Amino acid sequence: MITISPGVLGILLCGSLFAQNDSMKVEITNLGSDVNSPYAEYSPVISADGAIMLYTSRKPNNEKDIRKNKQSMEMIYISTSNGNKWNASSPAPAPVNVPGRNNVVLGLSNDGQHMMIYRDDDAGNGNIWETSLNGITWSEPTLLPDPINTPNHESSASISPDGKTIYFVSNRPGGLGGRDIWICTKDAEGEWGTPVNPGAAINTKEDEEGVFIHPDGTSLYFSSKGHNGKGGYDVYRSTRVKGMWTTAENLGTPVNTTGDELFYQLTADGKTAYYASSGQPGCIGDKDIYKITYTPVEKQKDRGPKLTLLKGIVTDSITHKPLAARIDIYDNEKNELVTSVNSNSATGAYLVSLPAGKNYNITATAPGYLFHSDNVTVPDSASYKEVHKDIQLQKLEVGSSIVLNNIFFDYNKATLRPESYAELNNLLKLMQENPTLVIEISGHTDNRGTAEYNKKLSKDRAQAVVDYLISKGIPSNRMTYAGYGFDKPVVPNTSEANMQLNRRVEFKIISK
Repeated sequence: MITISPGVLGILLCGSLFAQNDSMKVEITNLGSDVNSPYAEYSPVISADGAIMLYTSRKPNNEKDIRKNKQSMEMIYISTSNGNKWNASSPAPAPVNVPGRNNVVLGLSNDGQHMMIYRDDDAGNGNIWETSLNGITWSEPTLLPDPINTPNHESSASISPDGKTIYFVSNRPGGLGGRDIWICTKDAEGEWGTPVNPGAAINTKEDEEGVFIHPDGTSLYFSSKGHNGKGGYDVYRSTRVKGMWTTAENLGTPVNTTGDELFYQLTADGKTAYYASSGQPGCIGDKDIYKITYTPVEKQKDRGPKLTLLKGIVTDSITHKPLAARIDIYDNEKNELVTSVNSNSATGAYLVSLPAGKNYNITATAPGYLFHSDNVTVPDSASYKEVHKDIQLQKLEVGSSIVLNNIFFDYNKATLRPESYAELNNLLKLMQENPTLVIEISGHTDNRGTAEYNKKLSKDRAQAVVDYLISKGIPSNRMTYAGYGFDKPVVPNTSEANMQLNRRVEFKIISK
């Protein structure tokens, strides 16, 4: 997120390069022998929270090459972070790496559950493949379809935070140079459309490589031999503003050198980046992987990228065992599904990035369980933050109840606001999929106002939810409703935050 202007002061100290200008300190550190080797390491990809790194190495990986001290074909390696340091890496297991092929990691979804890789083919070109993490096991990679892959060479790729747009590098005809960045988006049916070349703001007559879309969904980083750079490949940034890409901006010194800088990846908080360089001091091999730490000087306010990183663990509310759940992210104002992610079946962990400027409905579902919803609003002016929210799902059984956190009413009225429809449709789907379910919808208030007024308002609001379900075909005899006013608070009405929790609509299973 930061451009360091040419002419900053740089100091090499203890294997790290420090630099500073008026707004930003930059520290560039070689990741050392736990990651790098005398051979080439490159193409690091990082989960959005910076906990997992995969990268590519040419270090000897078979008995013959080790004996001859000879570089091997490309292989993908995995390392995890303990917070301060990357642990010693190990080869990714089959089926990620295939013997006799060059295997290069290209991209990792924000939650680390989906990976894109490159494999060469018999014709000397290569294609983009994808694989998913099922618990602790990666699935058999599948080839991305035409029009993304072609008989030409597709060498780099990055997927948008919502999973609907892929940015990739190809030397196919119709570009501005040898290798160009192309953009391809899924249509409403989930099919990939025709790739679009974003033009001269990003591409040049020279080669582009190492494309990466940041979790904010608007900042594109890539390397290019064009744009009058400092060396071979330099790292650039372009930002999408009102549907248009800004002219590529060189990240400057000390990030770029007279050598090659490639595969730049910036963590969600905008404070740490990783890339491969052949020009930084202290290089162990042909190319090494480096960590870049950005620290604002004291007088500057660091707002970071405009997004919220939401993560946590999904478990059974009784056994507390991890659950594989589907987590749907809705834009409440548009009543649109933004994206869906799955919690890991072995750990229950999930992670999703929420770009600023939206009111989100976060709904978790799993077979045999009630759905759970949360409301997260990220104002357009919001700076970066991380929110940890664990989710406990309740079994679909008599007596289970949930708060419908995305039901909204006008002030002092029982009129459902349009932002409620995504939540209402979650409830509708549950009733349709369980045709014998009988439920109670209840309304609750804080303790402001009279008991009589609050009971009427809460009852009217509960009835509004029932009326919506009836209008969608749910029989009225499957639902009751009640208004409890302030008789059943979940917390004491001692603060505005507590009062907000008490103002709620609940759903309870009466019989199944």
